[in-house]
Amino acid sequence: MIQAKQELRAALEAVLAAAAAGVEGPPAVFESPKVAAHGDLAITAAMPLARALRRNPREVAAELVRGLEAQPAFRRWVQALEIAGPGFINLRLAPAAKQAVVAEVLAAGADFGRQPASGARVMVEFVSANPTGPLHVGHGRNAALGDCICNLLQTQGAEVLREFYYNDAGVQIATLALSTQCRLRGLAPGDAGWPESAYNGAYIADIAADFAARKTVHADDREFTASGDVDDLDGIRQFAVAYLRREQDLDLQAFGVHFDHYYLESSLYGSGRVEDTVRRLVATGKTYEEGGALWLRTTDYGDDKDRVMRKSDGTYTYFVPDVAYHIAKFERGWHQVINVQGSDHHGTVARVRAGLQAAGVGIPAGYPDYVLYKMITVMKGGQEVKISKRAGSYVTLRDLIDWTSRDAVRFFLVSRKADTEFTFDVDLALEANDENPVFYVQYAHARICSVLARGEVAYGAAGAAGAADTALLVAPTETALMLELAAYPALLTRAAAERAPHEVAFYLRGLAAAFHSYYAAERVLVEDRALACARLALLAATAQVLRNGLAVLGVSAPTAMARETPAAEAAA
Repeated sequence: MIQAKQELRAALEAVLAAAAAGVEGPPAVFESPKVAAHGDLAITAAMPLARALRRNPREVAAELVRGLEAQPAFRRWVQALEIAGPGFINLRLAPAAKQAVVAEVLAAGADFGRQPASGARVMVEFVSANPTGPLHVGHGRNAALGDCICNLLQTQGAEVLREFYYNDAGVQIATLALSTQCRLRGLAPGDAGWPESAYNGAYIADIAADFAARKTVHADDREFTASGDVDDLDGIRQFAVAYLRREQDLDLQAFGVHFDHYYLESSLYGSGRVEDTVRRLVATGKTYEEGGALWLRTTDYGDDKDRVMRKSDGTYTYFVPDVAYHIAKFERGWHQVINVQGSDHHGTVARVRAGLQAAGVGIPAGYPDYVLYKMITVMKGGQEVKISKRAGSYVTLRDLIDWTSRDAVRFFLVSRKADTEFTFDVDLALEANDENPVFYVQYAHARICSVLARGEVAYGAAGAAGAADTALLVAPTETALMLELAAYPALLTRAAAERAPHEVAFYLRGLAAAFHSYYAAERVLVEDRALACARLALLAATAQVLRNGLAVLGVSAPTAMARETPAAEAAA
């Protein structure tokens, strides 16, 4: 069906070009009819073309139909063309067009839906958590979104760099060092002398114990050996940062997320990039002094008010190093950048973009792109869970993984649009039923694998190897399943363009539902060997697309699950 759509689109493009008669015609695209009974594909080009030509839309639609019917591709792949309403053209595809997708999926395998290298280079910066404590569930949503967006972009042929940016200095890190030092001196939260601003989590005591033991910690981007000296505050700081970076690495490894590059905020100061950025902004005339502070005229670029760059005490506000960092990204050759951040960073978008424009270094407007997500609520046993025994004040990513599974956490955290609130129901994530979306999709794959294994014993490998006669696949549920398979490549392209991993999760649930409906309606291992092999080929193609989609989400595709029962096997 993929080949059929390509040929049909080329034919539509030719017909539209001929009908446009000197005006700018609409693009050659197919849409899905709002009502499935109206057809398999729809063309809406007649209406905009009629406006451009100042003609009646139905007359233009009739002219387009005549032109399309003369095209070899339409004669080969289309069963019927119908005009509806003010000028919609509905297409009913020939059975061969739908059946072709089975062989296409089996031939492409893991590459089905993937596009060739496009030459695009994209940096995705995500997680970027300061090493001051364990990763919380918000970081988990960030990690799941960022990693899946990277996977989606890679399916479209892009070269992708995963980058983690974090602060290894500043006020928060100083507080971390002081908190650890207090623990080393025998103080605990609630004791006299315990700083009000200190971090209270039990993990601080763990850091202090390992520092006192003079341990060496290894993180992906650093290594440090503790001196054990309670007065060595700088050593405590470096050890604590390395310790928590290692903890972050372990959490992310458990979550199936890796990074290609780490970037330190401290390097922006050490290299002089922050000062250089400030000099550039001053030189462009976009700054002014007021109240002892240095301000940036961000209102010139759409911000609601001007922003302080350098406070009266000489320190810089947080968006200044962000501007310097993004200039560095651009100078490193990453001209397309996506930042995944919590919705509380909404105000950062206008400030950073304003600073980049004001710097006058050739960065285009709208750089970088942002995906902003809302935080999540965790429910367990019908109650909201607000704290972790280890972190002391919030639920950690490791808590979610330990309570459920990596697959459940990854699937759940991308199952809704990033900018919508989401409740993670731990009890639901543990259910082995159709209400649990990740189980529902994984069970579809496991059930198919069970049937394929029995089919191979009964009929040999022909049914799953693409040699089957797919012309035998004419049942309505078979047609519906094949149409779902054919929708996968376009789904990936749309989800990548919209930075929308949740669309993949929705698609997989729909594909699993189409399979379960088919499995309930038709027997696969029938006495007619040719029909059985055709149906096994359809199931093999469905399993492949389920695997491909789950891989985009970083979720496994198990070949067996506990719910597979003798009764279910007998129904095959």
